[in-house]
Amino acid sequence: MNKLTQMLAAAALALAAHAQAQTAPVANATATAAAPQSEGEVRKIDRAQGKLTLRHGPLDNLGMPAMTMVFKVADPKLLDGLKEGDKVRFTVERLNGAFTVTAIEASQG
Repeated sequence: MNKLTQMLAAAALALAAHAQAQTAPVANATATAAAPQSEGEVRKIDRAQGKLTLRHGPLDNLGMPAMTMVFKVADPKLLDGLKEGDKVRFTVERLNGAFTVTAIEASQG
């Protein structure tokens, strides 16, 4: 019984190490393959709903042309410090089927 327990423990450790090795490259690839930033202008902020209306240039990562549209924000804190008329650089991704701003910052100049 002791030998069987040792073998099971060794197998569990080997499986855990293999699983960790398999997920590490995915995490690194996600971090390095972040969606590109786009440029736009804040048209409206709806803090209560966690939404932002942006007039933006092309969103190459989504194959979307320039237009004005409403986006969800991944985190309501992204809206802190923003005001209508601000020029911004932002990242938008499709999360759970919705176009979502995942990063945003005021442009310099």
